[in-house]
Amino acid sequence: MGPRSVPLLPLLLALLGRPDPGRAEGCDLQPVTAKPPITLSYATSTVPRGCVSNSSMATGHEVHVLSVKWSKDFPVPLVVTVTPRAGACSRPAVLILLCSRCSANITSPCSDLIIHTDAHLSPETIRAPNREPPMVSSEGQLLAWVLDTYGGITSYSELQDPRKVQLYLGEDAYSPPDCIPQEHFNAILHLETEVFFHGVKGCSRSDAQNTRAAHIIHLQPEPSSPITEVNLTLTCPQNSVNQMLILQSKVNFTWSLSLMCNMQLLISGSYKIFSSVLLPGCLLPDTEQDLIAKAFEKNYSVIASYSAIPASTHISLEIHGHETVETPVTTTPLVTSKSLDLPHQVLFTLKPWKCTDETMEIVIVRSHLGPIKDVVNITLRDISCQAEKNATHFMLKSPLSHCGTSLEGRGYANNELILSLPKDAVLQSVRVGFQCEIPRELFLRLFPTADFKAPQTELEINKEAFVQASMRWMDHPADLQLKECWLAASGREPVLLVQGGEARGAGVAVLESPTGTHGRKVWRFRFTYTIPEGGHMPFSATLKCKAGLQNDTIFEKDLKVTVKDAWRALNYRGLGLAAVLGITFGAFLIGALLTAGLWYIYSHTRPISKLQPVSSTAPASESSSTNHSIGSTQSTPCSTSSMA
Repeated sequence: MGPRSVPLLPLLLALLGRPDPGRAEGCDLQPVTAKPPITLSYATSTVPRGCVSNSSMATGHEVHVLSVKWSKDFPVPLVVTVTPRAGACSRPAVLILLCSRCSANITSPCSDLIIHTDAHLSPETIRAPNREPPMVSSEGQLLAWVLDTYGGITSYSELQDPRKVQLYLGEDAYSPPDCIPQEHFNAILHLETEVFFHGVKGCSRSDAQNTRAAHIIHLQPEPSSPITEVNLTLTCPQNSVNQMLILQSKVNFTWSLSLMCNMQLLISGSYKIFSSVLLPGCLLPDTEQDLIAKAFEKNYSVIASYSAIPASTHISLEIHGHETVETPVTTTPLVTSKSLDLPHQVLFTLKPWKCTDETMEIVIVRSHLGPIKDVVNITLRDISCQAEKNATHFMLKSPLSHCGTSLEGRGYANNELILSLPKDAVLQSVRVGFQCEIPRELFLRLFPTADFKAPQTELEINKEAFVQASMRWMDHPADLQLKECWLAASGREPVLLVQGGEARGAGVAVLESPTGTHGRKVWRFRFTYTIPEGGHMPFSATLKCKAGLQNDTIFEKDLKVTVKDAWRALNYRGLGLAAVLGITFGAFLIGALLTAGLWYIYSHTRPISKLQPVSSTAPASESSSTNHSIGSTQSTPCSTSSMA
């Protein structure tokens, strides 16, 4: 591919901030038929079928009917709580619960509650009259039996895989006169339930190179839903660093997280942990294929669970042990305590670490540490690597080869954050182990000298510049090749620098590269950027490089640089000492000449009366008259008419 040709689809996807949907090919989501890797339940007041009526108001009881259906074996006892909305049990109530011989625990403050059920009641169930359940086989027969027995129906709800049921007692005179079941009935006025989700799907890439697993919860948009915040309770195995959770929702949604484990999170909308500071999420795609592609983009090759559920106020997610997830080799345990404390939970939510192929950077906004009070200092495993701190941030940057960082994991750098916290007038150290993902991408750096230190973004004309391209590829680093590099500037033809590992063009030389370690491949070359005499000098340029494998997998990287003309800069540095002295002397000479000219003009334009003497031969009378005239007319010139 030539230097000026750019693939259109990757460019558009990059501009839109969306993953390439093609990356999801080969991963066809299918229902999980074996033991599911998660247990997921969510709160809802929408039931598959239901109805309400005011027909019970003219009878002696209010009557509520719950008909439970199961798609799988019920793993835990069904919990049913019956409470009056008004706070007092003012009217006798009847609960009819049919659940196919399930185990149930029914509680209520109303001791006169009458129960008809086929469930096996637990010992904790209230001591209420437990009458025989109706022997019916259909919904119609059930409702007819209730009308014949009690004369009216307050509410009827069909439930699918419930975990908990909250039933509120109370009747509404404005309800319809007859209880006629409707599909997808909104029972929010009298019922809240938490239901198990059994529609989990999963898949894995056909060319999977690892077994790192991603879990995706996709909240389905409901335009009429007033829900804007969800509480998510997450539990998982202690060491879940090789798993990721993606939470997708509308942009205006807020996730309130209660975490009992550590794993990577990708969250749309905004989120907070333990009611702390509200943090911005990231922009996530909203389609099934794009979410899968996003997981693959993060190097998670297995979609262990994909769950599309309606918007809910509460979600409970338990992630079970993933047998095929490989555990990376680490020199130190990632979690130093058996139970994850608050610092672990906060830091694993913030994830303030970021890695390139050669550096690790930690940036923590102090206000985001709200739940962790009075952090005095933060270091890495090597305590000599201390974070710089100011009023707003903790900041630390180090090479991957320093500060106790280990690279035994596949595509990860392992280290620890050590927080110094005050406790009882002494400092307590809390260690939080973490893994920083090293992006599988090409990195470009420009250096002014051959020692390849202190990268910059300025390119000087007619001066050698040194380029380093690098990338980590843990699987087969020897297969990586630098395909081509070129320099593109506005108004000028692109300049091809390197192609197929060989120098192209004048002033370009391929340099010996350092030996790669831990799957890192490095390429180096130098070049001199020249502009023909009279040519236009651009203000900026873009260095572009491509690296790839033999199977045509291509990685591209752009580095924008500012073009600088050293010769032109010398000519515009300012005036030298000689020029300053010359200008000063010239100004002095001009001032002297101007002064002399003004004196000359003044000396030749003085009043004539002061230059002509008075005649001594004039008569005394004339002389007296003349002297008087002169004395009395000092402000006017002499007139010759006075001498006639």
